Amino acid sequence: MRFNRNPGFTLIEIAIVLVIIGLLLGGVFKGQEMITQGRIKSAINDLSGITAAYYAYLDRYKALPGDDSQANARWPASVLPAGASGNSDGTITGAYNATGPASVESQYFWMHLRAAGLVTGSAASALQPLNAAGGIIGVETGNGANPPGEVLETSSAGTGFTGFMICSSGLSDRVAAAVDRQLDDGIPNTGSIRAQLTATPDPIQTTAMSGTYTDTGTTLVTICKAL
Repeated sequence: MRFNRNPGFTLIEIAIVLVIIGLLLGGVFKGQEMITQGRIKSAINDLSGITAAYYAYLDRYKALPGDDSQANARWPASVLPAGASGNSDGTITGAYNATGPASVESQYFWMHLRAAGLVTGSAASALQPLNAAGGIIGVETGNGANPPGEVLETSSAGTGFTGFMICSSGLSDRVAAAVDRQLDDGIPNTGSIRAQLTATPDPIQTTAMSGTYTDTGTTLVTICKAL
């Protein structure tokens, strides 16, 4: 009489499968962490690089990029389109997320830096550069009005930003928290870096987040660095 063996897995085979699954999961988590770290580094480099370009322009031309009233006189129309000079009043008007044909100084800001060769791209374009998360990087003074009003306040009037700032939208809370910790105090509504929840892409700046970053990696925020 012949007996049929039950075609099951041996303990060794099961152990091998579990090891393989563990290695695959480890690779996935490691890959996600590498992506997050890359975005953190990129966000920090964005803020640092634009800050350096801003001060380089100020040092070279004795004027704020975007606010420079001599920009069109400095570069021919073949480089910088006509009508792209500011008014040299010491502020940059317009919102960081301004769209459409160039008409405000927050758009001229990028055109002037590109004309000066301090950031890449054509000076004919007023489009804001993108960050690693696909959000925009823009600038404004306070709320972009003239005179500028306060934004990203802690809890009450007199605690927000009214000066020049660089904003980067659509970052995950995990990336934003890491950037804030490395460059400031790690708190979203105090210090020189403030954060606001991004319920819609590239939101208008209003009040800062309260409490702490959730650090889930899924909540989107916009961070702004005051200079």
